[in-house]
Amino acid sequence: MFYTTYKCSPQVSSHTKGFLTLNGFDKGEDGGAPSECDNHYHSNDIPVVALSTGWYNKGSRCLNNITITANGRSVVAMVVDECDSTMGCDNDHDYQPPCDNNIVDASRAVWKALGVPDDKWGGMDITWSDA
Repeated sequence: MFYTTYKCSPQVSSHTKGFLTLNGFDKGEDGGAPSECDNHYHSNDIPVVALSTGWYNKGSRCLNNITITANGRSVVAMVVDECDSTMGCDNDHDYQPPCDNNIVDASRAVWKALGVPDDKWGGMDITWSDA
């Protein structure tokens, strides 16, 4: 099967539109391998995210914070990983297809901080900016 891949993402602004997805950053979860930024796993009880390849920008946002806004609330989360838009369907990517170019893949803590009911977790339009 062939998937669309991306090397770029939309331009970052003070209100960059993106799509929030749910990811597990602990060992054995759907994130796959340890985080790209520090080669560690992270607790899902802290607000951490993976960004699409273009926004990840070869690690330039690693361990920096971004502000995510949705559902009438905002949360600050640390960038710890890349949501690879160029590769997928292998062990390092938990056999998932490549990410779209507008993904902010977030831990449970981000969803909780945004006040989204558990049964609505999975995908939601957001805006984000560098914190």
